[in-house]
Amino acid sequence: MQIPFDNSYFTLPAQMFTPQRPAPVRDPQIIAVNRDLAALLGITGDLADAAVWAGNTVPAGANPLAQLYAGHQFGHWNPQLGDGRAVLLGEVIGTDGIRRDIQLKGAGRTPYSRGGDGRSWLGPVLREYLVSEAMHAIGVPTTRALAAVSTGEIVLREDGPLPGAVLTRVAQSHIRVGTFQVLAARGDITALQALTDHVIARHYPGATGPVDLLDAVIARSARLIAQWMGLGFIHGVMNTDNVAISGETIDYGPCAFMDSFHPDTVFSAIDRQGRYAYANQPGIGAWNMAQFATALIPLMPDRDAAIADFTARVHRFADLFDAAWLDVFAAKLGIADITAEDRGLVTDLLALMAQDQADFTNVFAHLPDARDQFLDRAGFDAWRQRWAARRSPDAARIMAQANPLIIPRNHRVEQAISAGVAGDFAPFHALLAAVTQPFKVTAETADFTRAPTSDERVTRTFCGT
Repeated sequence: MQIPFDNSYFTLPAQMFTPQRPAPVRDPQIIAVNRDLAALLGITGDLADAAVWAGNTVPAGANPLAQLYAGHQFGHWNPQLGDGRAVLLGEVIGTDGIRRDIQLKGAGRTPYSRGGDGRSWLGPVLREYLVSEAMHAIGVPTTRALAAVSTGEIVLREDGPLPGAVLTRVAQSHIRVGTFQVLAARGDITALQALTDHVIARHYPGATGPVDLLDAVIARSARLIAQWMGLGFIHGVMNTDNVAISGETIDYGPCAFMDSFHPDTVFSAIDRQGRYAYANQPGIGAWNMAQFATALIPLMPDRDAAIADFTARVHRFADLFDAAWLDVFAAKLGIADITAEDRGLVTDLLALMAQDQADFTNVFAHLPDARDQFLDRAGFDAWRQRWAARRSPDAARIMAQANPLIIPRNHRVEQAISAGVAGDFAPFHALLAAVTQPFKVTAETADFTRAPTSDERVTRTFCGT
């Protein structure tokens, strides 16, 4: 296999990473390879070479390393985190001219493993493959899945022995808010400046310094979270070490898409206080941007002036999110000339949905014929009359592009994982085929539009570690 590496992170100050080869596994076997993504990255040769995707063979031109970062985890500062089970093989410039990382997740211990085994079990690998590729197909900025392999080894978790796996993940970069935080906390201004220059050149070439960079990252983050909200998506662990500076969705751990809508919905088993509940995501996004701003302060010549300026810029997050949210939901309702007065139309529908536990995806996918999703049908009828007066003439076209018919529903993901653990990957591949065509339903994929029955419903999700 030939991968056209063009590595740049490796040239940054050495304290920002540790050279680290992936640890070989016993018997790597291909589960899936994303051939379209491989072609975009310019990868040629035998794509079914499981030894490469498992880390047993390091391809020519790679500079494998584990990245250092810190982060606020559920609001609490952790001064050193880092890639505890991931190895960055290197970067490629795709046929579209975009530079991307290629990373192996579950590749073994690193200096940042904090006592962990550095491995992944099969479940998180299948979940991330499915959800990240679904998000890409819907049009949400996201990391992507290039390959998944089983390892032929067992990993031990709280639930006992489980089959191991490795995911090959692709991102425009794996640089996080926490990457900036660790350097700022250590007072390493030289490395912090080098990282800032690197990020500007790589992701925001129009920026001229930390102020422009802060503005650009805030804008992308606000838009990204608005897109999550429009899908009923709950990230589940919005720690600052899980916030990508590129504006991509990263680290699909206890993530989930809502079935029945309620703004207070939480799935993550470790989010006992609901910090990262669906409705809290915009506020957490702003809080995370405040931490990013704080990490940039040491680069500014006048600290006090910068604090005041950066505070004002972070406060703009709310307005940017608000505008993006309204834009997202206007498209979902087929309204082209959205106004501030239409906000009530959106919020009233969401209130009806929450009251009647209506299915988030199916309500929007089947407007205006979603009456049967509601118990208060008179309430929906009254809302539908108001909506009819605001719909654009080409509402059907707008809505068809904004409302996925198929999402990776939690119960389907869990079914695919259970089957995979038993050695049957057919349900995984069937679900993958469905969620990567989210706006199209065929005879083969129609059942994937169905909401779960009461006994199929998944109410808790878990981190991948």
